[in-house]
This record gives sequence, C-alpha cells and structure tokens, in this order.
Amino acid sequence: MRKDSLLKLLAAVSVIVAVFFTFVAPLATSIRQGLDLQGGTHVVLEAEDTPEAQVNEDAMERVVRIMEKRVNELGLAEPIVQRQGERRIIVELPGIKDPDKAIQVIGKTAMLEFKNEEGETVLNGTDLKDAREQTDQQGQNVVALEFSPEGAEKFAVLTSMNVGRTIAILLDGEVLTAPRVNEAITGGKAVITGNKTLEEAHNLAILLRSGSLPVKVNIIETRTVGPSLGQDSKDKSVFAFTVGLGAVVLFMALFYRVSGIVADISLMAYVIILLFALKLLDATLTLPGVAGIILSIGMAVDANVLIFEHFKEEYLSGKTLRLSMDAGFSRAFTTIFDSNITTIIASAVLFCFGTGSIRGFAITLGLGVVISMFTAITLTQFMTKNLIAANIFKNPWIYGINKRPKTEGEVKRFG
Repeated sequence: MRKDSLLKLLAAVSVIVAVFFTFVAPLATSIRQGLDLQGGTHVVLEAEDTPEAQVNEDAMERVVRIMEKRVNELGLAEPIVQRQGERRIIVELPGIKDPDKAIQVIGKTAMLEFKNEEGETVLNGTDLKDAREQTDQQGQNVVALEFSPEGAEKFAVLTSMNVGRTIAILLDGEVLTAPRVNEAITGGKAVITGNKTLEEAHNLAILLRSGSLPVKVNIIETRTVGPSLGQDSKDKSVFAFTVGLGAVVLFMALFYRVSGIVADISLMAYVIILLFALKLLDATLTLPGVAGIILSIGMAVDANVLIFEHFKEEYLSGKTLRLSMDAGFSRAFTTIFDSNITTIIASAVLFCFGTGSIRGFAITLGLGVVISMFTAITLTQFMTKNLIAANIFKNPWIYGINKRPKTEGEVKRFG
C-alpha cells in the first residue's frame, strides 16, 4: 500500500511539473492580447446633426450596433465599442497594422444607391439582404449582392426598363461602377465589380451588410498605442504575476512545509488549466484580466489554507494523520464552497452589467475561482492523502504541525 501510494504521488507530481514547464510559456504567449498589451488604435467619433437626420438616443444606439458589427467582422482581437456621453463613441482596435484602413471602414456612412441615367435613385441599402465578397470565373474580385423580396422586384423593374442603358451604383455619393444592362435581371442578385483586391471587396461587403449609419459621424480623435507601450505594460504584468506567484509559493512552503509544497504543485496545475481554459474560450487578455488572474492566484491557495488549518486542528484533537486529513477536507469543503460562490456571483454580476475590460476582469476572476476549487478539492487532496499513506515522513512538523497532540502516545499513530 505504501509503495503504491508513493508511485501515485510521484506520477502525479511528475506529470504536473512536466506539463507546467512545457506548456506554460506557449499557452501564455498564444492567448490573444488586448489594446493595452499589444498596442493598437483608439478612435473617438462624434455624431453630428444634419438637415436629413438629427442625433437622438435611438440613432446613437443604432450607430453603436452598426459599429460593433463592422468592427467584429474585421476579425480584430477584442475590439471595444462603447458610448461616451450623448454623442460620442469610443472604438478601440487592438493590433491594427493599418489604422487608416480600419478607420475608413468604421467611419463611412455606407449609403448604397442604384441610379438610372436620369439620376433617379431607384434602390438603396435598405433594399439589400446580403453582400459577400467573392472571385468570379474571370478572376475578378467582386461583391455579390442579394436583394430583399421587395428590393428584387424593384431591381427587376429597373433592369427591364433600362436594357441597353447604364445603371450607376454609388457608395456615399461616389460611383463604384456603372454597368450596362444587357437584359432584365429577375433573380434578385447582382455584383459590384471594380475591386482591385479581395480585401477591398471584403471591406466593401462589410459596409453594405452592416448598413448605412443613421446620422453623420465625424472622427474627432485618433490615438495610436505603440507596441513599445504595450510591451512595457506586458512586461510589468509578467513581473507582477511572477512576484505574486512566487510569494504565494514561498508562503505555503514556509508555513505548511511538505503540505505547502503539495499545494504549490496544485497551483502549477491551476495555472496551466486556467491558461488552457482562456485559450479554449478564445479569450483576449487585457491588463484588468491579468489583475483578475493575479488576484485569483491568492484565492487559489485560500482553499488549501482552510484545509490545512482544519487538518492541524483534527490532529491536535488526537486523530491520526490520515484521519485528520480526511476530516480536514470534509470540514473545509462547506466553507470553501460558501466563500467562493459569493466571488463567483460577484464575477457574474460584473460580467453581465460591465463592459469592455471590466468583463475581462470578471471572466478571469470567476474562471480562476472555479478552477481553484477543482484543484484544491481533487489534486491537493489526492496528493496529500497519498503522501501520508506512503509514510515517508513521520514527524508531524513536516506537515506544518508545530504543537503536540492533546493525548499521549501519538508518536506511534502515523498510519
């Protein structure tokens, strides 16, 4: 039994340590990073009243939704779109190499119009159902349009009445293309040619799909967060993470000795599981998210502290090491669950009602608490019980117990 327990303990420790040192760096570097860690572009836009459209609450909400749709379709890492006051919108674009191109996409009004040779607008963006970039059989980059049922009828009438004539397709008043109509088109589909690259067609399709902005929007501020500033924030975060983790590891080893070292090994597993979960969720790490991770590290060993303190109390009452550890886990479980569930509830509230970086903090904190409960209740318990069962150390001082038990003859009771 002792040999079997020792083998289980050594196997668990070897696997956790090996996985930690093999995957901690690749996992940490593979997680997407926000604007404050990798740099990017910060844009402030302001809505303006025009004779055609006045700025109001409904218009601003629609602008935010359209901006979010456009930015998300650009495939950026954790873009942030949020209101500032009554007329302003803040857009943060992490990792953008060409800010001007992104600004052109988010700032355009995207008013699509189909005009006949007399200059009359017969269709506009409201008649559009979908727009997708593609490459045709001739290798040209085009935007394929699909109209709504009502728009398809209008387009069929427009093309049937203009056979042999041109139809101008305009975006924000500029002519994109003016194809000649050879025959009536009744399928409710058309293409826009003239795109030099597929990326250009992709950006145009995004604008058309998201629709035109309901009010005029001006870009009043553009600020670029350089990679050096982001790297400085990243370096400081890594330093804080290392110091926090090192301090916790040292504290557990000094106060709880071998039991603390077991908890530290569980903490390694906790870090790996947390990073893997963030990678699996395709989360984006920001400075508040790093703060949530550092805070959750301290909370990760909190459960172990409760377990070991109950373990000491049970041993000093006269029980064996094995029975004391079993009782310590049993008594600590309710306290651990109650204390952590309140933090999880707070994290859930922050995630539901917070925005941007606050939600990132809530995710890392809540996820960290859940994982810490798992590692404490399963891994720490498994390794500690096998350590005691292996009977390597017989002196209770090794397990962080400094006092003598209350009853006599306890020296023989280490099974």
